[in-house]
Amino acid sequence: MASHDPEARLSHLQSADGSATFSHAGYTVVGAVNGPIEVQRRDELPEEAVVDVIVRPAAGVGGTRERHLESLLQSTLRQIILINNFPRTLIQVTLQVTVSPENEYVNAKLSQAATNLPILPTLIQTALLALLSAAIPLTATVTAAVLAIVADDGASTIIVDPTAREIQVSRSLHVFAFTSRDELLLNESEGEFTMQEWDNAFATAQRQCCPAPTSDDVDMEGGSQADLKNFTRSTLETKTASDLYWK
Repeated sequence: MASHDPEARLSHLQSADGSATFSHAGYTVVGAVNGPIEVQRRDELPEEAVVDVIVRPAAGVGGTRERHLESLLQSTLRQIILINNFPRTLIQVTLQVTVSPENEYVNAKLSQAATNLPILPTLIQTALLALLSAAIPLTATVTAAVLAIVADDGASTIIVDPTAREIQVSRSLHVFAFTSRDELLLNESEGEFTMQEWDNAFATAQRQCCPAPTSDDVDMEGGSQADLKNFTRSTLETKTASDLYWK
């Protein structure tokens, strides 16, 4: 099934050092970055910056789900931010979910923890765009994909950017994130799957996140998928051209 084209808006929040709104796969997330800023003395690290991530749900207050996402995002972002350039400071990333697919919490076959995974790529992409908007130096950019493995007449089918219904009937969910140098940065899986199915999911995600220059971006099911690596590049090129067009 073809996914909807991603959309992004950069640097639209006046009170933040950097900001971005990113929409993809039924989710919309608004991100704000402040930093490097002063950090409380009890939290400061002598040789690197503290990276603080806050995730706020579309409705209600954050709970265990948001804390788990914050932990995953923090460890991922620390690997791409040049934290050694800013010792004894704080880089704060706030992510507010504004739109999410209906029934995203409904999942009969997977554990509750698995419902954390579908939104993770959108959170990662929003955080990346907000960091770039804030001109935070990075070692690389990052692209992430979520995949579901669905049993079909004894065989397994891999679905990229699954819908809420496809997630509900899936046996497992997988999120992979790759750097712009095609290095695996994050791997999270939930549910029941074989090593062969994981290998197939990894290969599909790698083609999705690290397309070859001649790739036509077509997945295993024949559906066209968004090329988020080139999308990030073109979004920044558009913003840079707009910033430079001062006259």
